[in-house]
Amino acid sequence: MTNISRLEETLASLPIRYPGPGGAAAVVKDGEVLARHAWGFANAEAAIPFKPSTLFRMCSITKQFTCAVLLEALRDPTVLDTAVAAKLPNLEEKAPGILHLAHNQSGLRDYWAVAMLHGSPVEGHFGDREAGRVIRGTRSLQFAPGSAYSYVNQNFRLLSDILQDHTGRSFADLLRQHVFEPFDMEHAFLAADTRSMPDGTTGYEGSESSGFRAAENNVLWTGDAGLGASLDDMIAWEKAIDRDRHNPDGLYNRLSAPVAFSNGSPARYGFGLARTTPFGLVATGHGGALRGWRSNRIHITSERLSVIVLFNHMSNALNAVHDLVAATLDVPIEVPPHPGKVDSRLPGLYFERETGLALQVDAAEGSMRLRYAYGAEYLDTVSPTHAGTDGTRIALDGDRLTVTRPLENRVTTLVKREKTIGKLDIAGEYLCGELDAALHIVNAGGTLYATFSGMLGAGRMEQLQPLSDDLWQLPCLRALDHAPPGQWTLAFTRGDQGDIRGVSVGCWLARNLFYERAHP
Repeated sequence: MTNISRLEETLASLPIRYPGPGGAAAVVKDGEVLARHAWGFANAEAAIPFKPSTLFRMCSITKQFTCAVLLEALRDPTVLDTAVAAKLPNLEEKAPGILHLAHNQSGLRDYWAVAMLHGSPVEGHFGDREAGRVIRGTRSLQFAPGSAYSYVNQNFRLLSDILQDHTGRSFADLLRQHVFEPFDMEHAFLAADTRSMPDGTTGYEGSESSGFRAAENNVLWTGDAGLGASLDDMIAWEKAIDRDRHNPDGLYNRLSAPVAFSNGSPARYGFGLARTTPFGLVATGHGGALRGWRSNRIHITSERLSVIVLFNHMSNALNAVHDLVAATLDVPIEVPPHPGKVDSRLPGLYFERETGLALQVDAAEGSMRLRYAYGAEYLDTVSPTHAGTDGTRIALDGDRLTVTRPLENRVTTLVKREKTIGKLDIAGEYLCGELDAALHIVNAGGTLYATFSGMLGAGRMEQLQPLSDDLWQLPCLRALDHAPPGQWTLAFTRGDQGDIRGVSVGCWLARNLFYERAHP
């Protein structure tokens, strides 16, 4: 039974626990609105209040709606498989199918990350022309389609572009016909241009300690993250899901149906929805983020419960959603155990030859901090040679680290490397034939700096960070999207005489691209 007083207290505490200009949240239980609240300002400069009707940039929550159009518009989506290949004319391997896109199993590299290798300014303009050039230039994949998972935004941009081509109608019209009107989302629209919202709602970056300022965004989103909607629109979506819960052909039941990899292993992501188990309950949902914007929604079928949180700042909307779920169901907040100091041999630097990526482990308050894929991960189950959570498990045997990541359907082995300062003779120019782009490394007074350049311009100089012999990191902490590549791993190769031949460049979203050293 719902503890109403606890829910009300939790809802009232959100502006304090997640401070920022404004926000909104709702809880839908058993098909009825249990809580609906907005606070603060949609635009702090103009003193525009944040209301349940305020238009919000939903960002990647869009992906499930793109897949909704796909399932509603076509009886058999796989008829579009050939259209995917047509969008990738330079791909030298078998192209992914349309469902590989919908399940983030395409093997493509993420175009926001690849754009940085093409020299895009961190807050530069990235529209249809730039997106098309990056996508068409794809020559190889990170893995065989269907064999693994990697979060890739242009999977869903390709979906919306292909749907437009196939139907002869704009994606905005398709959303309106198949989603907004049938599900009573009265104010929802395709808000592709991230520079502004029609009602003046603004996203803010910063914090209480640094202060908040309006975020600058100059990208154009479609099927990957272009949805504009209010809290009330999302409530309508959640209520419709509940009304249709017993219909096996209901749209959300089809979106949340089980998905598998090509080897039969169950997938934790499909049709633009993540499959998770908060509080031990099966849930589907998705987050959304852009510089200055954070949102999250979750649906727990067994409890007939949906929760939505919208922040026009960069606080953790997922944590806020979990706070409201716990309060609604009156269950304890999940707090990972933090044992005392652990005698562990895990901390160190490791290298994965398959992807060309570095992995670093260090101790952090009784857990192990892992830096490998997206942001830092904290592994709370720790022994001298093992650590893990549901999402990542690591095991050390000698100098080899086995990493198991069920979400990605991957088990891989990395080799431990000694941390060293690194030699400065890697300075020079490197060319990537696959991207027709360049990496420039400069020795500036005994310190190495580097930048990327290509068809989108020339990036800023960043200081290289040494990891091990011929293994370096190039930071990229601001980019086009909210989630930058973070750290590019640069793994240099040498000839028999010790001369530098080239470098493998990669991050989790765009792995293993080879650059050959240019000679005068």
